[in-house]
Amino acid sequence: MVVFLNLMGQTILAYISVFAFGIMLNIPRRTLNRAGIVGACAWLVYELVIVLTQHFLDKNWRIVLGTLLASGVIGVMSLSMSRAQKVPVLIYNIPGIFPLVPGAQAYQVVRNLVVGNREVATQNFELLVIIAGAIVIGFWVAELINRLRSLHRLT
Repeated sequence: MVVFLNLMGQTILAYISVFAFGIMLNIPRRTLNRAGIVGACAWLVYELVIVLTQHFLDKNWRIVLGTLLASGVIGVMSLSMSRAQKVPVLIYNIPGIFPLVPGAQAYQVVRNLVVGNREVATQNFELLVIIAGAIVIGFWVAELINRLRSLHRLT
């Protein structure tokens, strides 16, 4: 029960943060709610992967897998939402990816470089690059899924 409440609380906070980030980016008002939903769903997928794979995977690989799947969810949902409201996909992609951006890893890289821990900084930088790659691969897979869906509609 505690895990469920934690997931719901984090999902609501992700919705609020994506909604606020959408306001900062000045996206159209009519798209703010859907952008928040995209970001909240992606964060929920990310957290579910983290929770459900904690006995199978190392912490870093849970983060990478969660990011990969969540960015795929963002890509698929963004295209559906953009078609429904006839706006560019980036209206939903950019705010939706906001909770998944590895800012903490980037901070740790710089912090450890300043302190002089080059080995820890290198490890954090490798994780940062892998997470960024997972985001890219997730969007790529989502694009493949969306193209396959559109091909299926044509036949």
